Amino acid sequence: MVEGPRTLHEASTSLIPVLFLKTRSSPQDGYHDCFSHWDGGSYLPEFVPVLEHHLKRDSLSELLNLIESGAFSVDRRAESIETSTAHYGGLVFTSQRSVEAFTLVVGKLRQKSLSIDVLLPPELPLYVVGPATARGLKALDLHCSIVGEDSGNGQMLASFILQHYKQDAIRTANADKTKLPIMFLVGEQRRDVIPRTLQSGSLEPSERIGVQELVVYESGELSTFRSDFKKTWLQCQRFPQSWVVVFSPTGCKAMLEELSMLEEASGKIKENIVGIRRPLIATIGPTTRDFLVREFGLQPEVCAGKPSPEGLGEAVSEFMQSQSPQ
Repeated sequence: MVEGPRTLHEASTSLIPVLFLKTRSSPQDGYHDCFSHWDGGSYLPEFVPVLEHHLKRDSLSELLNLIESGAFSVDRRAESIETSTAHYGGLVFTSQRSVEAFTLVVGKLRQKSLSIDVLLPPELPLYVVGPATARGLKALDLHCSIVGEDSGNGQMLASFILQHYKQDAIRTANADKTKLPIMFLVGEQRRDVIPRTLQSGSLEPSERIGVQELVVYESGELSTFRSDFKKTWLQCQRFPQSWVVVFSPTGCKAMLEELSMLEEASGKIKENIVGIRRPLIATIGPTTRDFLVREFGLQPEVCAGKPSPEGLGEAVSEFMQSQSPQ
C-alpha cells in the first residue's frame, strides 16, 4: 500500500490516477473502495460527474398508484392469470437511476403503512443487469427475489428472463398460455434490446413476454462536465500514467476533444497522436467500447469483462501486467 495523501494535489506520483466519468455513489462507492486498495493501493480514484438526472414525478405517481392497486401482487395461490389480481409479473432495472426512482416509491408506500409484502410479494421477481443495481434493491429490504445480477448486459439479462420467467406457472394462464407482461423502468434515452428480445418474432407466441416501459427519469450531459474534466485532467499531468474509465457514450466527445485527440474536420481520432499526452482509456462494457470504435475510431485499452469494480480492476491489472518489462 502506498502511504501518504491520496488527492491529486498532494499524492505521490508513484500512484496512478483513475478518473471515473460518473457521480460518486453515496454513502459508499464500489469503484472508489475497490481501486483505493487494488494492486496494493497503486491507484488514485477520482470522479468526474458526466450526467445529470431528473426523476419524472408523474411517472413515479403512476408507479405508486399501480402498486397500490395490486398490479404487482402476484399471488402464488392463484391458479392462473384469470384468478390473479396482478397485471405485471416482474420488474426490470438496468440503471441506478431506475433503482432510485423505485426507492422513492417504496418509501412512500411505507409512509402510508401499507402491506409491502402483499403489494410487492416474495413471488415478484426484480430483474437486474448487474451487482450495482442488485445492491441498491437489496438495501430496500423487500422480500421480492432479486435475480439476474450476473447477466452483465441487456442482451444476457433478456435471455435470462426468458428462461426464468417460464419456470413459474403463476405467470401463465391455463387456457392460451399468455404470460403476464413485465414492467421495465427506464430513462428517456435507452436501448431497445430487452423489449426486442422478449417479444422477438423468432419466438413462439407462447414464449414471448410483453414489456411495458415506464420512463421514470431523464438524463443529459452536465453543463459543467467539459470544464470539470479539463480541470481534473490538468491536475493529472504530473503523474506518469493515468486512466479514464467511461461508463456511457454521454460525454465521450467532450472528453476526447479536451484531450486533443479528435480531428476537427472528421470528428475521428487523429491519425498521428504520437506526442499527445493522453490517459489510458477503459470502458465498463462492450456497449460503450463499441460506441467509441464506431463514432470516433478509438479502440480503448481495456473493456471490463464484467460491469463491476472487480471486473474492471482485473482488466486494468491484466493490461498493466502486459505492458510491464518481462
